[in-house]
Amino acid sequence: MPVAPAGTALAGGTDGPRALRPLLDTVLDALTTGAQDRSGPLPPGGPDAVARAVRDACLPLLPEEGTGPHTALRTLVHTLTAGAADPADPHCAAHLHCPPLALAAAADLAASALNPSMDSWDQAPAASELETLTARTLAALVYPEATAPDALVTTGGTESNQLALLLAREAHRTAGPLRIVCGANAHHSIHRAAWLLGLPEPLTLPTPDGTLDPATVHTCLTELTGRSSAVLLTATAGTTDAGAIDPLPALADLADQHGARLHIDASYGGPLLFSTTHRTTLTGLARAHTVTLDLHKLGWQPVAAGLLAVPGPATLTPLAHQADYLNPDDDTEAGLPDLLGRSLRTTRRPDILKIAVTLKALGRQGLGDLVDRTLTAARTLADLIDAHPRYELHSRPTLTTVLFRPTGADDTTLATIRRTLLTEGHAVLGRATTPTGLWLKATLLNPHTQPGDLTTLLKLVEGHTPR
Repeated sequence: MPVAPAGTALAGGTDGPRALRPLLDTVLDALTTGAQDRSGPLPPGGPDAVARAVRDACLPLLPEEGTGPHTALRTLVHTLTAGAADPADPHCAAHLHCPPLALAAAADLAASALNPSMDSWDQAPAASELETLTARTLAALVYPEATAPDALVTTGGTESNQLALLLAREAHRTAGPLRIVCGANAHHSIHRAAWLLGLPEPLTLPTPDGTLDPATVHTCLTELTGRSSAVLLTATAGTTDAGAIDPLPALADLADQHGARLHIDASYGGPLLFSTTHRTTLTGLARAHTVTLDLHKLGWQPVAAGLLAVPGPATLTPLAHQADYLNPDDDTEAGLPDLLGRSLRTTRRPDILKIAVTLKALGRQGLGDLVDRTLTAARTLADLIDAHPRYELHSRPTLTTVLFRPTGADDTTLATIRRTLLTEGHAVLGRATTPTGLWLKATLLNPHTQPGDLTTLLKLVEGHTPR
């Protein structure tokens, strides 16, 4: 077979690695120079400056004659890197947007090169088995007493929550419209999923202290279950705004008492299961009918790495689907695994590979250590804020999110400080609104963050605070 030019060579087959190697050298060089040019957590100048830099470097994107693979890679990867918000920088701490492990990113390259499609066994023989093994391993962390726990791989918390609501709707289809009860602290995807599934608007209970109050939930469920036998209570283990965890055991008791189904969104807090020190924070998780996990948050995986865990395969029965070209009955009867019931998507990447490599390489102890170190960094930041005469701490962190503000700063001042730091390229901080007003939000996800990084972050904020 003739050798293809570098730009048209394929990534797979026995010749694929040989074609990839020089291209990867170019990519790695561009990643290095791009990060050096940026020299901070994000590019300075704001949206207009970034857009102008991208246009100047990359246009035309479809020239009459191509530039060749190395020039294209060097130009676009460098431009993307120089213009990136880099979650590996300790001052990039706005969102649940983690710095991925190099190990996981390397595994993801193999997934891209092999390109299995996880919708039929004959497209992904080994990948389908690896997904089954890894999903069951993670589900067993959630449901340690279950006989055959399982998990579906998703694109993240939003898809997992939508699947959880779908499964609840189908389980109660004969009982009337499913009524969803959630807190004001719930992720917006709960409301969006209800809309997409044609369900009534969720009953949203107030969470003035950041978490669901069992007494309020009890009153709501008492009123609801008198009118409907189809109720889903949704709790959160790691809120987006503050990393708060609802009182899971009490809520599980109430769900049992009122015959309600229970879903727990543990997109953020779920990886505490790896930690010997902190896993008891999630006591009660195993009593849920469905649990959302998301390892591209506090799990250091490249996007996407979501899961929906269930205590047994019967929960997933409503997802069964048949298409003659993918899972004909005679193939299934002959022993070929049926993959269509493992997702609402058809074509999907083998995102499980990077997760499996990480689990195998680090083990529960290694991942638990990363979790512990990151939570320790959040507590260190809270201590620094507590000890600082010009800062106010919202509350002690439950996970890795710390809310704070300069003492006496109003909402307009806080918003201006945040945008100024963004525009200068010095720091990426989030914002959260609580009953006591607006707060700056630092979401720490880098396990290698040092106390000095946190001190510098506070100095950056202080430097833009009016005196």
